[in-house]
Amino acid sequence: MEVLEKLKEEIIKKSPKGAKIVDVQFEGPELVVYVKNPEIYTNEVIKSLAKDLRKRIAIRPDPSVLVEPELAKKKIFEIVPEDAGITDIIFDANTGEVIIESKKPGLVIGKEGKTLEAIKKAIRWAPKPVRAPPIPSETIKAIRATLFRERDEVKEILRRIGRRIHREIINKGDYWIRVSFLGGAREVGRSCLLLQTPDTKVLLDCGVNIAYEEKMFPQFDAPEFSIEDLDAVIITHAHLDHCGFLPGLFRYGYDGPIYCTRPTRDLMTLLQKDYLEIAQKEGKFVPFSNKEIKECVKHVIPLDYGVTTDISPSIKLTLHNAGHVLGSAIAHLHFGEGLYNLAYTGDLKFDSSRLLEPAVSQFPRLETLIIESTYGGYDDVLPDRAEAEKELLRIVNEHISKGGKILIPVFGVGRAQELMLVLEEGYNQGIFNAPVYLDGMIWEATAIHTAYPEYLSKEMRRKIFQEGDNPFLSEVFQRVRNTNDRRNVIDSDEPCIILATSGMLTGGPSVEYFKNLAPDEKNAIIFVGYQSEGTLGRMVQKGKKEIPIVTKNGKTKSIPINMGVYTVEGFSGHSDRKQLIKYIRKVKPSPERILVVHGEESKCLDLASTVNRLFKKETYAPRVLDCVRVK
Repeated sequence: MEVLEKLKEEIIKKSPKGAKIVDVQFEGPELVVYVKNPEIYTNEVIKSLAKDLRKRIAIRPDPSVLVEPELAKKKIFEIVPEDAGITDIIFDANTGEVIIESKKPGLVIGKEGKTLEAIKKAIRWAPKPVRAPPIPSETIKAIRATLFRERDEVKEILRRIGRRIHREIINKGDYWIRVSFLGGAREVGRSCLLLQTPDTKVLLDCGVNIAYEEKMFPQFDAPEFSIEDLDAVIITHAHLDHCGFLPGLFRYGYDGPIYCTRPTRDLMTLLQKDYLEIAQKEGKFVPFSNKEIKECVKHVIPLDYGVTTDISPSIKLTLHNAGHVLGSAIAHLHFGEGLYNLAYTGDLKFDSSRLLEPAVSQFPRLETLIIESTYGGYDDVLPDRAEAEKELLRIVNEHISKGGKILIPVFGVGRAQELMLVLEEGYNQGIFNAPVYLDGMIWEATAIHTAYPEYLSKEMRRKIFQEGDNPFLSEVFQRVRNTNDRRNVIDSDEPCIILATSGMLTGGPSVEYFKNLAPDEKNAIIFVGYQSEGTLGRMVQKGKKEIPIVTKNGKTKSIPINMGVYTVEGFSGHSDRKQLIKYIRKVKPSPERILVVHGEESKCLDLASTVNRLFKKETYAPRVLDCVRVK
């Protein structure tokens, strides 16, 4: 490959004297230099190379100099003080890194980094100390095992992707940019946008709509969509309406990269497996298997916030915090050499929460903004968060005092953890005295949250690290592990609170709890998240007094709803109308064009109209299958 050969020559020319370079390869978006003495490259040298070559440079030890993992592990234990409390050591053969999980990572680093240097010298692997998560995650463990076991295949995948990213541009004439809306336009669910230039096709999100069978999947029959021509898929966050069809792409022939944050990779793997398992139990069609979920894991190129990465010959991607759920991102795309810039918010929260920092609103350059409008309608003004918390705890106290059970259907990622923090505080303040049961994927999703404290809010980090108080470890929370545990919770005479997936009563344990608890007026159900039209959650929320339920033997019976039905708004991971308008006002630089998606038709049109009137911007609320040329 001519481009790579030229870069090799430049690397050799500009490297420090005495550098023992073995190989130079494109691996994903990085230009990787394998050397026998990586310590010769200082950070300043690497930065200088990256600047001169205009590539992301990674210096890695050549595999021939790495100490064999078992011996390396033994040496690490000899060097690191026992008080560090090492809980796991994970080798990444593709990066030459060794992750050292410990209770006290400061002791792994050592004074002025001396312990790290000693480790590096002894084993030649690059040590990466991380704090051991207080709740072990089976998902993270399985992902690490897959990447280690399939390391040769993963390396080959990265090299193939790298060659495609850094290919020569054939068409150097008129440069245009178009966006096709394959799902999630004037609707909530199956978010999927196809971004096209003369030399590139990229998907932004690839979701499902579990509420509508006839509109469950994106419109891949659009004439401009071709799975063979896709350069990349960018996933903004782990909710199924943004990532639920992703494994299906691999079933139908996709073999390219997926860009997202590490928390998104782990959480979406958890949600996709849960979606598959529930659908199989209920006899519903899912366009993928566990095999394709594993393919997703192998093809993910995880990105940190703020790191700019080449994803095609003419597009650079930067992910920024979206404030919606752990690891959620705004995708900022930079086209050509400063030619054009577009930001796609995915789902957005422009307000502080207990869990996360608010969405980023400052970008280097911006011409087009694609923004969500879940709560973009005229009347969509959510109550103050403090008032919402007060109301939730009031309802909890009222029904616990009656000896009732309170069901809170939640999305396992985001809202569940936010509510856990509120309930933990209410329990500590003596507002209620009853266990909080966590059913569905909530426990595992919470474990993933504890593995990425750097993505949590400053206040949460301060509480955990400075005060030594991790709310997720409170005694009030009890894990429901299986159907027997669930039956015991339902049959018990003791009052309790139940957080269970799914958040819209579309499947999973929340439906079973609802069927059993609904007839008793002592009990209550509290909706804290968006309920899509057509879901059981929306029907209950609207005041239905009887709901037909299909039993295990296939018969239909009516369930009377005598339990208290409440909606407490204010816990949403989405911005309401005021926040969305505030966000558009605060975005810098101010975009020329704003496209409004991810909302019911009336809300998309309402927000687009208001933004046009207030800011005199070009606005548009596209439909599914619309195609908009932005450049």
